[in-house]
Amino acid sequence: MVSVYDVVEKAVKTGKVDKGVNEVTKAVERGVAKLVVFASDVDPKELTQHLPILCKEKSIKFVEADSREKLGISVGINRPTAAVAVIIEGEAKLDSIN
Repeated sequence: MVSVYDVVEKAVKTGKVDKGVNEVTKAVERGVAKLVVFASDVDPKELTQHLPILCKEKSIKFVEADSREKLGISVGINRPTAAVAVIIEGEAKLDSIN
């Protein structure tokens, strides 16, 4: 099984991603996000709890990752990030995530 971090990493290298809750929210509202990944260790939870609801409304696939730290690393930044949206998947196989 492919980890969500591997998919995000590949999308960063070969496609396009938006990072951060505000950018991800905008991508979802515009309907351009193909996959949304948000970290489960976000505090306060209110920062990201609207994302699954929005994704369901727009029929966008979403997954929860366990770590903001790892999510930040997978998008190539040296800071933890709460959410990432894959806009253009490139070579990332979005179907390989359950």
